[in-house]
Amino acid sequence: MTIRVIIVDDQAMVRAGFAALLSAQPDIDVVGEAPDGRAGVSVARSTHPDVVLMDVRMPEMDGLAAAREILSPPPGVVHRPKVLMLTTFDVDDYVYEALRAGASGFLLKDAPPADLIGAVRVVAAGEALLAPSVTRRLIAEFAASRPAPRRDRSLRLKGLTPRETEVLELIARGLSNQEIAGHLILAEQTVKTHIGRVLSKLDLRDRAQAVIFAYESGLVTPGEA
Repeated sequence: MTIRVIIVDDQAMVRAGFAALLSAQPDIDVVGEAPDGRAGVSVARSTHPDVVLMDVRMPEMDGLAAAREILSPPPGVVHRPKVLMLTTFDVDDYVYEALRAGASGFLLKDAPPADLIGAVRVVAAGEALLAPSVTRRLIAEFAASRPAPRRDRSLRLKGLTPRETEVLELIARGLSNQEIAGHLILAEQTVKTHIGRVLSKLDLRDRAQAVIFAYESGLVTPGEA
């Protein structure tokens, strides 16, 4: 199945380069581009992409505001693409909020081409892009500035089994399914089953939300990841 992608970035050369790279892949089709967040929302509404590559800092409307609009469609609009944030900086004030808004992850603009292609495929498949260590560090830093753990989320943790709680903690520490399986001495498919149950019980969409939930509930504290 072809992955439909739009690219939202205020730099024309960046858009052109990403478009050329992604269009060369047999399973990816670049169906639109936009120079700012406001135009990006419009293009997303008209082209119905599977993945939106969204720059964080842009004029008119920044990537965070645009991601919120795209991921909270008006009544009657059922299509909701995945949003992959692009940033030039290791630590960007917007990224934590972007994940809270529903973005599936973020990628540094200077990442190798193979990483960009892989990231598009990962988020299109419904996974969250949380493998890079910079993501773990950023979430921890912003979690550190948050208020005390939210009681409502702490109470929801009680609905998990001890094993599910352990799996959630390891997700929040940035471990992949394979790493979690090795750590707990489980089959990788068993880990996937546990993750599915965690997301279902906590009413979370993906791993990105699971990481944020783990920090905001107090299960994992900044500096432990």
